[in-house]
Amino acid sequence: MSDYTKQVTLLESKLNDNKNRSLPAQLAIKALIREICLSPKPGLVDMNNNGSHQDMNFQTFIRSIKAIANGLEQFYQYGKQAAFQNNHAFLTNIRPIGLQCEQAMFTATNHINTHKGGIFAFGLLLGVIGKLEQSALSVNVQTICTEVSAICQGIVNNELKQHNSSHSKGEKLFKLHNLAGARGEAESGYLTVRTISLPIFNQMQQHGYDEELSLLQAMLHLLAHNQDTNLVSRGGLEGLNFVQQQAQKQIKQGGITHPNGCQDLYELDNELIKRNLSPGGSADLIAITWFLAQY
Repeated sequence: MSDYTKQVTLLESKLNDNKNRSLPAQLAIKALIREICLSPKPGLVDMNNNGSHQDMNFQTFIRSIKAIANGLEQFYQYGKQAAFQNNHAFLTNIRPIGLQCEQAMFTATNHINTHKGGIFAFGLLLGVIGKLEQSALSVNVQTICTEVSAICQGIVNNELKQHNSSHSKGEKLFKLHNLAGARGEAESGYLTVRTISLPIFNQMQQHGYDEELSLLQAMLHLLAHNQDTNLVSRGGLEGLNFVQQQAQKQIKQGGITHPNGCQDLYELDNELIKRNLSPGGSADLIAITWFLAQY
């Protein structure tokens, strides 16, 4: 059994211990556990090191997942209760749950942002699954993503294009480089996951590769294609281009299936740490990839 599998199994028994939690919320917790355990993740916190982060480590993420677990269940329950609201009301009324969930995270991590992007994404995904189930509609990748997209229509325009007075990082990056970040992913119905990482993950699984290698290969494809605003925030477009080019180079050689695939990932990790680059947006998409693969 690999270190990844051992750690995932251990953490699942520790963090997913609430028998009353719904299956979708349990799957979201499992997805976040897999993301933090996946190693090596270039520039990101994993089981090997803290990546390009001085203020957080593996244990910070574990405390964070534990703290937001109940909030994840609340998103799902909200979706059931709000199933017949219009899209605007659904999005408006889910926000307070997201803010409470963020507060629980910040309390557990001493004000370190470990899962803000994950809370945003899984809040939408779990809310939508609750809504679909309550409406007796089929729940699969297509229906989940179509519904998220419908609920988020206009979010980029409303929150990034027009309301740019608060000058958040996301707003600045949109203004400078037209990068829509987490909001753009949600509004597209997680197009990057559906067209890039999820097909690769499923293909690897079908070819008999284990979950760990399948996720590492999916991650490489995310690094190669995702317009990761975290990378741009730290290293400009030059930082984003560097990571994409390095990942594409590895993919051409076979990625993680190449005999030196794992070693190449370790070297890329060292390079990103040296350059202080962290593809945090792709980390969220890794978790979403595994989560959607369960549907």
